[in-house]
Formats: sequence, C-alpha cells, structure tokens
Amino acid sequence: MTVTVFIRYVLDPFKLDAFERYAQKWLEVIPRCGGRLQGYFMPHEGTNNIGWALISFDSLGAYEAYRGRLRADTEGVANFDFAKRERFILSEERTFLRQVTPAS
Repeated sequence: MTVTVFIRYVLDPFKLDAFERYAQKWLEVIPRCGGRLQGYFMPHEGTNNIGWALISFDSLGAYEAYRGRLRADTEGVANFDFAKRERFILSEERTFLRQVTPAS
C-alpha cells in the first residue's frame, strides 16, 4: 500500500523566499534518498503563512528507511541546518495518508 506523507508548514510570512530556497533544495534531495516527491507548495494568494509538501512511499517501512538516508545525506543535513538557522518554519505537522481506490 502506498503511503503519502502530507507535511503542513506554518511559515514566517516575511521569510517566504527562504522557504522557497529550502523547498527547491528538497526537489533534488528527496528523490535521491528514495521519496517520490509529489511537490512543495507555498502561499500565493490568500493565507500567507502556510506551505505544504507531499511525498509518497511504498510503505511506512520505506518511509523509515528514507528518513535514515535523508539524515545521512550531506545536502539534506545542510538544508535542515539552513532551516534551523534562518527560522522561517514556525511549526511542522506530518500526516500519513493512503489513497482511496475504487470499491471492488
């Protein structure tokens, strides 16, 4: 069963450029570490402090293995450090989803 991780970010609306640079870096790192990135999304109109990311995996086990690879990836670690240093992410929530399929 495919699992999709839905990440909701609460952002500092005055630091959206930093979040965009952060997200752009993940576009390279996440696939290399084994995630199927559906995309990063950031405010455009309306609410100005919420961003999202969706990443799919074959299972929760595959997600856990990915997290280990991500923590060992030099660029991934640098991106986590960038977020800590710049403090543009105020909070982050993860929800694990499965896709609804047609009834048989």
